[in-house]
Amino acid sequence: MEAQTDIQTYLEQGKQALAQGQGREAAIAYAHGAQMEPDNPLVHLGLAEANLALGSYDVVQMACKRVQELQPAGGKEGWTAQALLDLLDRRYDRALQNIDAVISEDPGVAYAHALRSYLLRAQGQDYDANLARARAARLSYGGRFEGVFPALDTKPVYGGYKGNSTPATPPQVEPVKEEASRPAAKQEQVPTWSRPNPMQRQMVRTRFALSQYPNLITTLLVAINVIVYLILAIMGGSITSIPTDTLIQAGAQNTGLITSTGEYWRIFTAMFLHFSIFHIGLNMLSLFLVGRAVEVMYGKWRYLAIYLLSGIIGGIVTFFLQPDALAAGASGAIFGIFGAIGIFFIVNRRALGAYGNGAIGQWIFWLGLNLIWGFSTPGIGILDHIGGLVAGLVLGLIFMPRQRRRSRAF
Repeated sequence: MEAQTDIQTYLEQGKQALAQGQGREAAIAYAHGAQMEPDNPLVHLGLAEANLALGSYDVVQMACKRVQELQPAGGKEGWTAQALLDLLDRRYDRALQNIDAVISEDPGVAYAHALRSYLLRAQGQDYDANLARARAARLSYGGRFEGVFPALDTKPVYGGYKGNSTPATPPQVEPVKEEASRPAAKQEQVPTWSRPNPMQRQMVRTRFALSQYPNLITTLLVAINVIVYLILAIMGGSITSIPTDTLIQAGAQNTGLITSTGEYWRIFTAMFLHFSIFHIGLNMLSLFLVGRAVEVMYGKWRYLAIYLLSGIIGGIVTFFLQPDALAAGASGAIFGIFGAIGIFFIVNRRALGAYGNGAIGQWIFWLGLNLIWGFSTPGIGILDHIGGLVAGLVLGLIFMPRQRRRSRAF
């Protein structure tokens, strides 16, 4: 069992290094894995991918052929290996067909989408290439796979193969011109589902632009809260604390006020109001530290949904169970995303290996510390915290991207 955990750790390290464009670090991780399990096709495929990034094309060929020997019946590892061999031969159409087969079987492989982006760009399909690149970035927690594929204006140059070690420096590549006789890629070679209409094109362009800013939603949420606080500080005449009348006028939550006026929208607006500079400072620091990770793990819109719904549910719990409270603050929403990151670590603890167990331990520690502080400090809306936390746990499981659920270990 320990060996299995170690090999999984090396595989994950290799994947993450490739996503960050670190070919040498990926090669080292996969080499360690090869020492432990020399007949594991995933290890040899990783070595092929890492050495492609290093420009060691002879090693790529050797590793791909080894994958095919270990998987004679095909499968996604074998198809990826064949796609890499086709890439080296500049048979981009054949490589694309193989990588499409991989994505059809397992759409959660970030490297497959990055490779598909490269192959589409090689065939002049820039729009579809951008779409595939955005998917790869999302699936790899913001990775860009920079420099892991050969430049499109070069062709591989094969050198002598010296064992299974990674060369100290990548071999040189000689530039060549595109052959005029090479036929243009036919439209039929691109799957029908990847030919969007003009409206879909605009949507994907927007999504691709957003993918270049992995912490955009967190930054906007922090900015909105800070701007609202500064406006109320100016209205109330104090930067250190906001008067109660100003908070109520701006939309703070109170059960009696809501039931008498029917202003249920206060449950939502209260999430963006804060009592003091200490209150907003602590909340925004927590949001900045936790929110960035959740935004990358879940994607922008899932993250925003978890944040807003957790805050609303926390406000509803306060509405029914703490009717006399004047409630304001983003704590319920922040506890929601804290719950989402916790359930993410729990569900994926096997895939994350030793890192996952450590992350769960830290999460439990900080959760306990916050709950103890909430129960022992007068004036803290602990029910809002608990409501947001439970909502975040449930919503995090519901909204968890499909490819993150496959290693569930309940």
